[in-house]
Amino acid sequence: MEQLTGVTIEAIDLAAWAPAALEVQAVAFGLGPHEVAVRLPIVGRHALQPGVLALGAMARGRLVGFGYGMPNRRDHWWSTVIEPYLAARGHEHWLDGVFAVTELHVLPEFQGRGVGSRLIRSLCERSGLDRSILSAIDAETPARRLYRSLGYQDLASAVRFPNTERPYAVMGARLPLRDPSAP
Repeated sequence: MEQLTGVTIEAIDLAAWAPAALEVQAVAFGLGPHEVAVRLPIVGRHALQPGVLALGAMARGRLVGFGYGMPNRRDHWWSTVIEPYLAARGHEHWLDGVFAVTELHVLPEFQGRGVGSRLIRSLCERSGLDRSILSAIDAETPARRLYRSLGYQDLASAVRFPNTERPYAVMGARLPLRDPSAP
């Protein structure tokens, strides 16, 4: 457990915390009730994956942020979608031996306080792998700026996931991630 700006970062049981985590994601990412209902069983399946790691950011007993990920496998749905985009840029090797950060969300009132940085850095440190990969909306957002400050670089852009309107970027970083608060 780590104390940070009134927020404690701790391991959580992803399956048990999925409803609360999706409430955070709905607010942070702007999901509607239908999207949350679709994602709940997906998170439940992810909770059963080998090597899944999940952390929660707690403030006075309330989940204010969360992140989870797992060792990437080429047969995961996400990998099958991003593989052609990575291959086109010579980055297909980023699908093997990497920790995939699946979700990372922090309530808006807790953003900009280092919560997201500690969540993702802690997840990656605990993974035991030497590289990490993730996808983010392909726009200059606070999330993209955070990932870049930690050492993530674009591996592919304009990635289209089924049933999404916005394009995504796939980003990768060597581990350990940089500490943006370090001098």
